[in-house]
Order: sequence, then C-alpha cells, then structure tokens
Amino acid sequence: MTIDHGHFGLESQVETEWKTKRTDRFILKWIKVNFASRITQKLIDHKWLRPWMITVTSMFTGIGAGILFSANLGFLAGIVACLSQVLDGVDGQFARLTGRATNFGGFLDSVLDRYSDGCLVIGLTIYNLHNNSDWGTGVLIALGSLALIGSGLISYSSSRAENLGIFFGKPTLASKGTRTTVVAVAGLLSPISSLIPLIALVYLVIHTNIVVWFRIYKASFNACD
Repeated sequence: MTIDHGHFGLESQVETEWKTKRTDRFILKWIKVNFASRITQKLIDHKWLRPWMITVTSMFTGIGAGILFSANLGFLAGIVACLSQVLDGVDGQFARLTGRATNFGGFLDSVLDRYSDGCLVIGLTIYNLHNNSDWGTGVLIALGSLALIGSGLISYSSSRAENLGIFFGKPTLASKGTRTTVVAVAGLLSPISSLIPLIALVYLVIHTNIVVWFRIYKASFNACD
C-alpha cells in the first residue's frame, strides 16, 4: 500500500492521524515519521498480520536488548533497542491505518511496554556492574533501582493523572521513547567508552525522578483547588 498525498495540508493531516499521536514529543515523533512509518506501509498488504503481533514482537525485542546488555554486548544491545523502539511505533500506526485500533490494543501496548522498559533498565544496570565496578556494587544497584522505579512511575503517574483529571501540561520528555533512545544510543557508543552507559543510567535516575516529583508538586495544587 502506497500513500501519496500531493497536497501539503492533507499530508499534514494524515501524519497527525496515523504516523504520530498527540502525546508524542519530538524524539519519538521523529522516529515514527522517519522510520516506523516506512515499515508500517510495507506491512499493510499482509492481511494476516494483526497489531497485537507487532506489539508482542516489540516487547520481546526490547527484552532481548536487555538480555544482550546483561551479556555485556552493549553495541549489539543498542542495535536491538533501536529496532524495538521503531517497532513500538509501528503497531499503533498499523492499527490506525487498518482500522483495527481498539482500547484493548492501547492497553496491551502500554502494559507490554513496561516489560521492555524494565528489562532495558535492568540490563543496562548489569552492564554497568560488569564494566564500571569501581563505582561499587551497592551504588550501581541503587542507581539501577532508582532508574527502574522512576521509569515505571512516569507511566503510572501519567495514567493516574488522566484517570483523576489532573493536567500536567505538555507530555514529558522523560517518556519511554526518550528513555529507550538514550539507552540505545548508550549501547551503540559503548565501544567508545564504558562510561557512556553509566551516564545513561544516571540520566534515567535524575530525569525520571525529577519529573515524578514535579508531578506530585503540580498535583498538590489540583488538590487545593
């Protein structure tokens, strides 16, 4: 299936409808528009394919990247993490283009993302235990734990806020798309220096937890209204 729209306004509308979502920030939007959408269009003609199949494949790809990090294969883990991030955009695009977008599909995608997300953080932590042991096992495990908790709370706080009608403003840059991209790039650059994955781990700790506590602060004003 080839999508060709000559009119700029129509093309912009189509991009909004199936290539990206309203909550996508610039990193995730760039990945979806430039990479995921090309794969999606090549999959449209496969009538047997269902969005949940792509969702599950994305999850296992992300888990595989985490396992590769654990096995001290940082560069290969980075490549697989990139693939997982691209596939994570394909399932939603495919669902919208084929008219198979459902609430269950969105729920499944959000839940399975947590497996991929968690395995990447755990794998990155183990990689640092292999290569940056001079920081101390306890410190690295603490960093990994905080990164894992912070990453999970980004998604959880977004969901709870939506259910409770609490508005935080623009979607956070600490979303899964950004986090996975940071981890993937750290893996790709790991042959240059083992400190790069450590910097990525510290980034996950700082950015996610700052956002979570800022959201708690913002939510407190909603409670006082």
